[in-house]
Amino acid sequence: MRATAEAQGKDTLVNGNDTTYKWRRDPLIAEAMVDERTVVPNLIDSGKTLTFTALEAQQYGYCEGLAESVEEVITRHLAIGEYELITYEPTVMDNLRGFLMSSVFQGILIMLIIGGIYFELQTPGVGFPLIVSITAALLYFAPLYIEGLAANWEIIVFIIGLVLIAIEIFVIPGFGIAGISGIVLVVAGLTLSLLENVDFNFDGVETGGVGKALITVILGVGLGFALVLYLSSRIGSKGIFRNIALNTNLESSQGYVSVEMKWKDLVGRQGIAHSDLRPSGKIKIDGQLYDAVSEGGFIAASTSVRVVRFEMGQLYVAEAGN
Repeated sequence: MRATAEAQGKDTLVNGNDTTYKWRRDPLIAEAMVDERTVVPNLIDSGKTLTFTALEAQQYGYCEGLAESVEEVITRHLAIGEYELITYEPTVMDNLRGFLMSSVFQGILIMLIIGGIYFELQTPGVGFPLIVSITAALLYFAPLYIEGLAANWEIIVFIIGLVLIAIEIFVIPGFGIAGISGIVLVVAGLTLSLLENVDFNFDGVETGGVGKALITVILGVGLGFALVLYLSSRIGSKGIFRNIALNTNLESSQGYVSVEMKWKDLVGRQGIAHSDLRPSGKIKIDGQLYDAVSEGGFIAASTSVRVVRFEMGQLYVAEAGN
């Protein structure tokens, strides 16, 4: 503020070999408008930021004049007699584009993109989550592309990120470089599409623009994961997703018995060794084959055995005579 006042708020008076500067706008006043520590004698003490009314601004040279309307500015202060005043009114498309490009709506679209992709991967073939995700992506990128913000390569970066995430989920076990790279590229594609950069030249980006874009994307992604967690807890019992999840409870009263419960019932039963146990092999009880481990070393095939215990999903047997 002070530098602006020094550059624009003075008149240069030349008298022969003498040059004098006359302040129309005191730089100290400009500094006091943004720094509460600045003291302007007979005007403001430290501890307060200086503010002016319209009349005070005119008195101290920080206002060129007062006017009640645009017409008065043109005729009185600009001294223009003949003119045509054209008032710009935003069209429906302008309002729609502004709405689609608002930070709040863009965050919601990112949330729908993330949520739709997740649920489509969890329930392949359903189609509805994928349609939601694609629609949200089109609504996100289309206005930015039309405005010249989103470049082709930025959209491609986003798509490559999605492909890497899909490869990590379906092809590569675990979660490693491909998944992390995919997340980074998705966030980068969404963020760069919000900026007025030319490739990697960010000179045209307004101050704080990168931070604002990054916050919008991170909040959108965070809300997307929150949506995933919320809807995942609702699927199977309520809502429109109940038909895409298995809701059947396998009750023991209906004849459903887990393998562990069934094998525990074999403890104490007798059978024969269907194969040599060295020490593992197969045994037969009531005509049914089971994997088993000998507790006493080698047991030859056709030897009578007894199940002595069931532990960690494994049957342990000994010779029936022991």
